[in-house]
Amino acid sequence: MSILKRIWAGRRAVVVSVALIVFVAILQNVRSDDILQLDTAAYNFFVLKLRRPWMTTIMEGFSSLSSPIVIAAMFLMVVAFAPGRRPGLCAAVNLVSVVLINQILKTIVHRPRPDGFRLISEVGYSFPSGHSMVSMAFYGLCAWMVWHYERDRLLRWACCLAFAGMIAVVGMSRVYLGVHYASDVLAGFCVSLAWIGVYTKVFCPMFMPEEHEQFKEVVGSPAYVEPARLYKADNTSTMRARHMRWKNGRVKTKEKPRNKE
Repeated sequence: MSILKRIWAGRRAVVVSVALIVFVAILQNVRSDDILQLDTAAYNFFVLKLRRPWMTTIMEGFSSLSSPIVIAAMFLMVVAFAPGRRPGLCAAVNLVSVVLINQILKTIVHRPRPDGFRLISEVGYSFPSGHSMVSMAFYGLCAWMVWHYERDRLLRWACCLAFAGMIAVVGMSRVYLGVHYASDVLAGFCVSLAWIGVYTKVFCPMFMPEEHEQFKEVVGSPAYVEPARLYKADNTSTMRARHMRWKNGRVKTKEKPRNKE
């Protein structure tokens, strides 16, 4: 059990390490001009078996989830609703960094895009997939924000699963549309996943408050009134704070009377 606890405590390092190992393994095969079995299997499934006129429309919509317009709209939502001192700047630095990393890797590897079965027109090199990297970096950061700050457990899980689904369908759409090999998509996911692991540990604390900082901000606000005491209700061990209500811009308190025996 102690080993499992240590692994869980270091899960961020484990995720980053595994992602980098998978990326390096894919990169070695791509640099040797090998067509991975993963690419052949994905081509057989998405291109030969799955392609339909109605499915193409759906996949184009999925691919647009990482387009500049959609990302800009989601970025505005982060700016408006995310907690922290500068959540918008946090998301912007993350996106710019990932785009730069993607362009550097594309320039180094020089892998041509798939030819002969594209459904849309794209320019530039293929490895790693830029759409996949952007979707993993941006929606992955959004999932981290929700998981880190949302207190409703059901809502937290629902949002994180939704973001994970968005990331997955973007990657699948790029293979379906014939503009990337599956290895491009997987490599893009791995790079951005490793980057998110580092970014949320090193850079996010500069923009987003930790839980203890949030508590200090609440306690230090003029409207905060420290409860005079806690009491037990209904003869249970559950500790409940006093009922508080706002009136005339100030916090008023109203104590719940004890049950008379």
